[in-house]
Amino acid sequence: MRTMFRGLAYGVLMSTLAGATMADGGVTFTDIADGGSAGITYERTPSPRSAIRDQILADSPLSNFQFFVIRRPNSPQKGRGAPGVAIFDYDRDGDLYIYVPNGPGSINSLYENQWIPAGSMSFVDVGSASGSGAGDQDSSGVCFGDIDNDGDEDLYVLGTGEPNRLFENLGNDTFADITATAGVGGGSRHAVGCSFADFDGDGRLDVVVGNSYDGWEHRLPTFRAGATYAFMEHNQLFHNLGGNLFEDRSAAAGIENVSNMNQPGTTGAAFTWAIGTADYDRDGDVDIFSMDNQGGAALAPEDVRGWIRLYNNDGSGNFTEVTASAGLQVQGGWMGVAFDDFNCDGNIDFFASDLGSYLGGVPSRPFMSQGDGSFADVGIGALARTPFGWGVATFDYDNDGDGDVIYHGGVSILTFIIADNPGALLTNTGQCSGIFDYDAGAVLKNHVYRMVQGVAVGDLNNDGFEDIVSVSNFDVDDPINRLPLTLFVGPSPSPFDPLAVVENVYSGLPQLGSRTYIGKVDENGVAVPHANGTLSVEISSADNGNGGVAFDLVGSAGILFDEDDDHGDDGDDDAEDDDDFPMIRVNRDGIGAVVSFTPDGGLTRTKPVDGGASYASQSSVVANFGLGTSAGGVVEIEWPGNIRNRLDDVQAGERLTLPFIPCDPAATWEKRNRFDKCVRESLKEYKEEDVIDSHLRNRLRASMLRFFDQIQGGGSSGSGN
Repeated sequence: MRTMFRGLAYGVLMSTLAGATMADGGVTFTDIADGGSAGITYERTPSPRSAIRDQILADSPLSNFQFFVIRRPNSPQKGRGAPGVAIFDYDRDGDLYIYVPNGPGSINSLYENQWIPAGSMSFVDVGSASGSGAGDQDSSGVCFGDIDNDGDEDLYVLGTGEPNRLFENLGNDTFADITATAGVGGGSRHAVGCSFADFDGDGRLDVVVGNSYDGWEHRLPTFRAGATYAFMEHNQLFHNLGGNLFEDRSAAAGIENVSNMNQPGTTGAAFTWAIGTADYDRDGDVDIFSMDNQGGAALAPEDVRGWIRLYNNDGSGNFTEVTASAGLQVQGGWMGVAFDDFNCDGNIDFFASDLGSYLGGVPSRPFMSQGDGSFADVGIGALARTPFGWGVATFDYDNDGDGDVIYHGGVSILTFIIADNPGALLTNTGQCSGIFDYDAGAVLKNHVYRMVQGVAVGDLNNDGFEDIVSVSNFDVDDPINRLPLTLFVGPSPSPFDPLAVVENVYSGLPQLGSRTYIGKVDENGVAVPHANGTLSVEISSADNGNGGVAFDLVGSAGILFDEDDDHGDDGDDDAEDDDDFPMIRVNRDGIGAVVSFTPDGGLTRTKPVDGGASYASQSSVVANFGLGTSAGGVVEIEWPGNIRNRLDDVQAGERLTLPFIPCDPAATWEKRNRFDKCVRESLKEYKEEDVIDSHLRNRLRASMLRFFDQIQGGGSSGSGN
């Protein structure tokens, strides 16, 4: 029934699309943090293991045998760090702040947005004052979520070869490190990605962590196939018990061991770069995507470990790996993931970042849901080639009503640096075609020499257009030995060909059989390290004439129908039946919900609210949608547990708080007024808690009754008064 309903709606909207005006592009992004402006002074402090690379440079020249067989596999993994970025409203004042992890000895930055208090697009770093600085940690990825359902966001910051940190938001602009008592340290693994979600439907956010390998002083799993499995680290799932206590359920939940490690029939740990969560099959629970790296195993096709692994949730927080049946047993160096509905068919698609066409021949690309639990690898079409990628996010950057992609990347392989990604903004051509083109004029700054790791998006100045934040682990500040990558891979029609370069770090001396460092040196001939990584905050020009809407979701946990809650008697004859109303608890952030918006005369775009994806990063959980020049539209939310809410007549420019109404219009109700009473009492409590005002309460009630009548068939049995 659900599939049939979506199909009919899709057909009707296609026939009326001519009534909407949707135009691609037309906006630009300007980096307001360039050169330390706007109060952004972030520099990524290198990790101690960067000294290993410095020693290799000092030992130059090196024989080819030393270099290729010994030194390169034993060079450090991400010696300059693996920073992510999070965009969230930590004090609930209505604007978004930026959290950026740093290296040991430097305080992680929490940039407080000055848009609302001062009216300026600038920031103040309160990382130290907030108590979330973690200055002694080699921090990497970060994700956030309201773990105790008290109305504010808590932070989970990952460590490299050391425990992760959990910071509880105290609600007074400060955080407390509760790692020791919470049970989420995770040991001393090398984590990069994390994602919050309520996996078992108890209303509390759990967290899943993607781990890589032990230890980052070498890159053996990257460069060597064969006997490298001893280095792999199992991923972890921590179940929220309440009271800010967690237990490790990794093995019991079914995510610890993965299939096809080395040969069919074997299992083990994987090399996971990123983790993401979304209800891909829209059955009311949240599933897990693990982006696993093939690395040097590409040299041995039988050595399979780099797949996009998909774990299907049975609704109770127990998972079954369905990678093969979903069609995702595709080998690659998978590094980032972001979710959207690219062709507006109501199914959850995703974009995966990879080594790219210039380094490994594996393009970063979209995977399209087929609506039956499987995905199609649709390739990249006329793009011909796509660049290297780490962090990735989806958003409707031009507010034309469909989902677009921004992703970044770059990498040092000791011998050379791949610099092929200028900030790849891929526009969804036409209207929800799912076919992408590169918008070369949108991102004004060329990022090819920034080795960007984390990417996230969010509307930082509340103008209805989302902005882009990215962080690099190092920048090539003065490239002196760059060569076009087309010299090595040949020309193609790709728009990235003219931009893609390689910075050569060593020169070959065939007559001596050795390689000599030819990078930048100081007056004493000592190798000069690259510039520290930087933070870019790129603000949309928001000037193409398209409108947008935004929705803040609020779950019922901690507010609605708790065990000690007395609903009261408002004079209704059915007051004695209040206890029969649903007691479903949805986490306060609404993470795991699926939001769909239909502009007047346009197609329906569907997007999940995730608790962390990209690479080491998390975008804002505010659900933003573009609507072209339409005056408004309709929003529908499919909450965890498969209860649907709808609000009609949303107007362009509105930003609304939408609470979870635990009254399923598709359920069997004795009378219509029983459904109405459920809606009214729910909205009454949200109003009393200042979540919504009276006007929105009335709008939601009226819309929910219309939704009920539509589903139940008007005056048919079960819907009468």
